[in-house]
Amino acid sequence: MASPNPKEIVAEIPTYIRVFSDGTVERPRETPFVPPSIDDPQTGVSSKDIVISQNPLVSARIYLPKLTTINQVPILVFFHGGGFFFESAFSQLYHHHFNTFVSQTNCIVVSVEYRLAPEHPLPACYLDCWEALKWVASHSSENSPINAEQWLISHGNFQRVFIGGDSTGGNIVHNIAMRAGTEPLPCGVKLLGAIFAHPYFCSSYPIGSEPVTGHEQSLPYVVWDFVYPSVPGGIDNPMVNPVAPGAPSLAELGCSKIIVCVASEDKLRDRGVWYYEAVKKSGWKGDLELFEENGEDHVYHIFHPESENATKLIKRLGLFLNE
Repeated sequence: MASPNPKEIVAEIPTYIRVFSDGTVERPRETPFVPPSIDDPQTGVSSKDIVISQNPLVSARIYLPKLTTINQVPILVFFHGGGFFFESAFSQLYHHHFNTFVSQTNCIVVSVEYRLAPEHPLPACYLDCWEALKWVASHSSENSPINAEQWLISHGNFQRVFIGGDSTGGNIVHNIAMRAGTEPLPCGVKLLGAIFAHPYFCSSYPIGSEPVTGHEQSLPYVVWDFVYPSVPGGIDNPMVNPVAPGAPSLAELGCSKIIVCVASEDKLRDRGVWYYEAVKKSGWKGDLELFEENGEDHVYHIFHPESENATKLIKRLGLFLNE
């Protein structure tokens, strides 16, 4: 009797993800999941996991700073990085980062657990993150949602609602901010600001220090083809190339202030500057800032949130959220 066919790799991005013929997926770089914690012993930050939507399933980990009085603090709705296909709001990496971040910035963070590719190709993550932002905004009304979160009701300042993300999460920030420019949020809530930390963008043509030869084999190019193979325009779709022909004007970004953070040793550094310059030239009317750290690589502040340079960046983001 013939033995069954062995499990074969049918698609992969080496060292990052493997998809097998039986439908299983391996994500070798994903960090372990950890539970939330009430009154973290190092930072005093409390966290818990919440369900935003059942169909599709969208959840989040919410973080609350240690408050000495019943005061209201800014709300940051955050979209994690990981190429759209790995990492999690529940991972050790992001949990450790946000315990540190929230303790230093004194804000509520809603870290969204969105659906991942390839099981859920884009635009699933954009849809999930928009639903999460709408759910947060809906708490500003006396008629809160059925699955309302008391931390938001008691401590959230709905005049200071922000979105933020790192790497591909920064790309999600762009797409959510563009949608907020044309589609109202519940209860009249306005998006005040957006944080782009080492954001992921790409195009069919290289820019800056990106290599001219082999551009189509570069990781940013390969990732987009992997997570959104059917997208019209491919790598020049406006979701990943915001200045592509026919892309909506960046003047429509639906927030009042933006900070774009880059790092000198990051391969995505020039794309972050490219995006900053494009927003500046677009006629967008808000306050725009570029923050660059020398000698650091991609998302250094996520990997090492207690380092000197991460502390400097977190302090600047705390001012952005609170000033």
